[in-house]
Amino acid sequence: MKHLILLFVALCSVSGLAQKALPEDVANSIKARITNGYSPSIVVGIIDKDGPQYYTFGTKTKGGDPVDEHTIYEIGSISKTFTGILLADMALRGKLAVDDPAQKHLPDSVTLPVRNGKQITLGHLSDHSSALPRMPDNMAPADPANPYADYTVEQMYAFLRSCTLKRDIGSEYEYSNLAQGLLGHILSLQAGKSYEALMIDRIASPLDMKSTKITFDARMKQNLAIGHSQGVPVSNWDIPTLAGAGAIRSSLHDMLLYVAANAGLKKSKMYPAMQLSHTVRHDKPGEGTRVGLGWHISKGSAGDVIWHNGGTGGYRTFVGFVQETGKGVVVLTNSNKGADDIGFHLLNSDAKLIEVKKSGVTEIKKVADAQGAEGAWNTYLALKKDKTAYEFNEDEINNLGYVYLQSDKTKLALAVFKINVEEYPGSSNVYDSYGEALMKDGQKDLAIENYRKSLELNPGNSNAVEILAKMGVEPPVAEIVVDETVLESYIGKYELQPGFLIAITREGARLFGQATGQGRFELFAQSPTEFYLKVVEARIAFTVKDGKTESLTLYQAGQVMPGKRVE
Repeated sequence: MKHLILLFVALCSVSGLAQKALPEDVANSIKARITNGYSPSIVVGIIDKDGPQYYTFGTKTKGGDPVDEHTIYEIGSISKTFTGILLADMALRGKLAVDDPAQKHLPDSVTLPVRNGKQITLGHLSDHSSALPRMPDNMAPADPANPYADYTVEQMYAFLRSCTLKRDIGSEYEYSNLAQGLLGHILSLQAGKSYEALMIDRIASPLDMKSTKITFDARMKQNLAIGHSQGVPVSNWDIPTLAGAGAIRSSLHDMLLYVAANAGLKKSKMYPAMQLSHTVRHDKPGEGTRVGLGWHISKGSAGDVIWHNGGTGGYRTFVGFVQETGKGVVVLTNSNKGADDIGFHLLNSDAKLIEVKKSGVTEIKKVADAQGAEGAWNTYLALKKDKTAYEFNEDEINNLGYVYLQSDKTKLALAVFKINVEEYPGSSNVYDSYGEALMKDGQKDLAIENYRKSLELNPGNSNAVEILAKMGVEPPVAEIVVDETVLESYIGKYELQPGFLIAITREGARLFGQATGQGRFELFAQSPTEFYLKVVEARIAFTVKDGKTESLTLYQAGQVMPGKRVE
């Protein structure tokens, strides 16, 4: 205990030292984001050999009290790194083995899926190679604003019993909240206590992280930064069953204690487990990114960046460190608009900050709430004339439309979805959403027209097929077959921006893509040169000149991202 007290004192003693200036480009970027409504607050912490430095901007909610290093945020999927460390700790203490079959630590009534005689191990659950899907398909939340709150252990067990794996275990990287939540559940069963109690006992309490919990105490509630989505306050997320995937709440102060311990700046009894969790297990995500137990490891200009980010309904967060430089960074926001670029930039000088513009959606919402649908449309037309000052984001517009639709403000929803169709006419999803609002407004013929357009742009849109069928429309879905020699000509690597590539591969008559740091996805032909994805709303088009494939263009969320072939 004496060692741990000294650890806390050493880290806190820096508060008496002069505060270092935050790099000017980062400070200016944060101020612009706050001004332009990206988030009510952004807090940044940096830890190195000189101790912690805290930089806090904004307020707990719009017009609320200023944030500080003790303000509470939901850290979301950063919780997965805690789960990885807990697994490593139990393994080092001989309680289990990382390569134990997960089935071994579950009740006999639960049967995990197997494939080709291979079982899912605890390590597979932690490093995203279990072949389990990202989410279970039997979630039906009573409150969509708090989607995990009523998902039970029994429901998780039921899904696992019925789940059929679509790929070999360990063969590919596929980010899975289900796998990480299941791992946290298994560790709590092994420990004989709740995941929260285990996390506090083994990590938070020894590091004196007094504000790092899942269940709010009175002080945490008082210090809470309210989560926001599209500038509107939203509910906190409760994640009881899948807690190990994203349920933890914490503060900037506490998370710098966590990063300091992980980076070895201050030793703790958990450091060997932390080191084990940082050990690379595979490089299946793609170019430059590897995976440990919960952690991701990416190449940087000064050394490997060991990191994870997180997001819940109204929060986006980042934590990372570089062991070679002895520097760690934490970035917390109370908005669904993230700031990962700040964290990466502070750790890797080659990583660029995003260009910050005013949010067109925020301006449209202000007018829509005050003047209605016509005002929203006229505001959009006015803002569209000055795209150097305002940005439009397909997802943000779509989310605002659903805020109105779910609040029975159908006319406002129609206006917003119409803006998205005007702004992003090449996106299947905008027509799907507009069709849904038209149906609710009783405009059946226009709804059919928009669902057909959505399906035309993305034949993989099963929702459009289902809705059209319910309306008595049988949409023709023609299967496009592309010659394998043509598919072969697309194989290669395409650079969309420095350090971010898409690798195209082929298996027989099937084409696949894999972006840097992400799992592999299949591409489905829409024409000999155009392909769509089913896992997300996106398209890829290849540019062929003189019989050679020169580039591809990724169309996603309203963005058009060309990538030159580099290999």
